[in-house]
Amino acid sequence: MLTPEALKTLLEDRIPDSQAVVTDLTGTMDHYGVDIISPVFAGKSLIEQHKIVHQACGEYLTREIHALQIKTSTPS
Repeated sequence: MLTPEALKTLLEDRIPDSQAVVTDLTGTMDHYGVDIISPVFAGKSLIEQHKIVHQACGEYLTREIHALQIKTSTPS
């Protein structure tokens, strides 16, 4: 089971210079909301940004993470 803290660490380790806030949306630790900020997202389309997050989740996506609500942004 992937905890919100473990997912936060995973994302911040795999996406350079990122800060993530992870919320367990249902209390079941398999439906998450992710709000992540990184300069890596600059100049990329929303789809490209979400693909970066999906790739960072890697093998956990669909196995331990059944739903992922993603909000991406760049530092102000």
